[in-house]
Amino acid sequence: MASSDKPEVVERDVSEKGKKEEGEDKGGFIDKVKDFIHDIGEKIEEAIGFGKPTADVTGIHIPSINLNKADIVVDVLVSNPNPVPIPLVDINYLIESDGRKLVSGLIPDAGTIHAHGSETVKIPVTLVYDDIKSTYDDIKPGSIIPYRIKVDLIVDVPIFGRLTLPLEKMGEIPIPYKPDVDLEKIHFERFNFEETVAILHLKLENKNDFDLGLNDLDFEIWLSDVSIGGADVTQSTKIAKNGITYIDVPITFRPKDFGSALWDMIRGRGTGYSIKGNVNVDTPFGAMKLPISKEGGTTQLKKNKEDGDDDEDDEIILSRSTIVKCKLGLLFEGKTAELCLLVHRIDLW
Repeated sequence: MASSDKPEVVERDVSEKGKKEEGEDKGGFIDKVKDFIHDIGEKIEEAIGFGKPTADVTGIHIPSINLNKADIVVDVLVSNPNPVPIPLVDINYLIESDGRKLVSGLIPDAGTIHAHGSETVKIPVTLVYDDIKSTYDDIKPGSIIPYRIKVDLIVDVPIFGRLTLPLEKMGEIPIPYKPDVDLEKIHFERFNFEETVAILHLKLENKNDFDLGLNDLDFEIWLSDVSIGGADVTQSTKIAKNGITYIDVPITFRPKDFGSALWDMIRGRGTGYSIKGNVNVDTPFGAMKLPISKEGGTTQLKKNKEDGDDDEDDEIILSRSTIVKCKLGLLFEGKTAELCLLVHRIDLW
């Protein structure tokens, strides 16, 4: 049994030795392949090369601006010279004016720049005017302030690791203020108890340090707390910075709807009015829709010149004695004829 076992042991040793030599040959071959691939990779890397990406601010847009806030979009062109895509890890931004912070923020995971490509990255920023005015008292509505935008792009590049690309851009931005509106006078084309045609003489005052290009005006107006309707006027005119312009708006209303308030109107004591509406304007910073409003104003009623009258803009005033004459039918001709008709239709005693 011992003699028969011995050859088996020898054969097993030879087999294990062969396997070991075969494994060593195989391992050496794999290592050689790995070294070959590594060498090829280094040669490709040397031939193609890796480099630092570049970035530049190509534009700043204000797609929306009003009395409450300004939406700003910063366009940043990022170029990747590398043979592999690189991720934008983070974007840090800061907007300041005269060294004072207006707004700052962080945008994580901002995307990927393709290999050997360029991408325009859009950075949205919102300036809330109430926050700015509550922090800095010297920033007034209607003014234009300088700003500086600082952007840090953080990218992850093979070989170099994480890199920060700092960018800056300067400019100006407005703090808009609503225009003032006044009803200078109401000029009557036809005065009738059932239907009156009048021209509203509106004054618009630009309180901003920049020009307004008026495109459209829509509003509703109240006389003596009674709405006489509204109008939507398309009229192109320029209102210079801190300047004034005048607009004539035709309107039709029914005086009988005023009831006893018509007494003050006819007596010429001044008519209380309110206006609410909006103006659509063009500015050097983009289009804006600004509100207009006036409450507690007082205006005068005017009437067109009639035959024999020297004053083209006579105020509509009826004294107590004139009203008595109207009641007696003694003043039923001339410029007060239509008003006398009104006297007979309402109780002015």
